[in-house]
This record gives sequence, C-alpha cells and structure tokens, in this order.
Amino acid sequence: MPGKEAMPSTLKRSSKKAQRTWVKSHDSAVESYGEGERSHRVAYSALKHTHEKVGDHWEAKDHKGPSDEQAARHSGGRKGKTAGGVDANASKQHLYEQAKKLDVPGRSKMTKDELVEALQKANDRKTAKARS
Repeated sequence: MPGKEAMPSTLKRSSKKAQRTWVKSHDSAVESYGEGERSHRVAYSALKHTHEKVGDHWEAKDHKGPSDEQAARHSGGRKGKTAGGVDANASKQHLYEQAKKLDVPGRSKMTKDELVEALQKANDRKTAKARS
C-alpha cells in the first residue's frame, strides 16, 4: 500500500481509524491521479470529514462533515481556503475548548476566525516540536 509509506508523521501519531481513513483515501486517489501532491490533498480532504488536527496528531470529530472550505470540495483541487486540519466549521465553543487544551494565550477574547488561526499556529508549533 503506497499510503502506508507516504503517511505523514502527524497521522503516525494518530488513531488507527485516522490512519485507515487517510491510507484508504490516498490509495484510491493514487489509482485515479497517480502518486503525488494531488493524492495527498484528496486524502487530507477525506480525513478532515471525520477528524481534526489537535496539536501534533488527528482526533475524531464529534460530527462528520467538511472542516473547511477546501475539504468541502472533495476533489483536492488547489482553489479554496484550508484551515490546516482545524475544524473551522465547528462552534466557537468547540474551538475555544481546543484552544484551552493547547493553552493558546488570549483565547477568551478571540473571535471564531481568530481562534481558527491561533489553533493552526499552535498545531504547527506542536507538529514541528514533535518532529525535532
């Protein structure tokens, strides 16, 4: 399975379900588009329907559905804004709870869009730290 070899480190630190979702979607996309960036984008888009990025790994969402404008496209195309795994369609309360979990400073005064951006940055920092 090419997906197992191509699996990003954030997924290697995630649940088996998240890994299966990504691998199955990736391998299906490889059959359609060939190995490469597009297959990875398609796999992430599928993953974002059931999981969200929290720190350096992916966790199951309470609800199914696209997490951002890009994941809603299904095609893995380049047009559209991505939230980097943050469930931008979640409630402000959910985003606040995730920010609290990641100890994001100033979270209580942030708007929903600011919480999404702050969570993206916190996730990127946690991922970079885990990789080093």
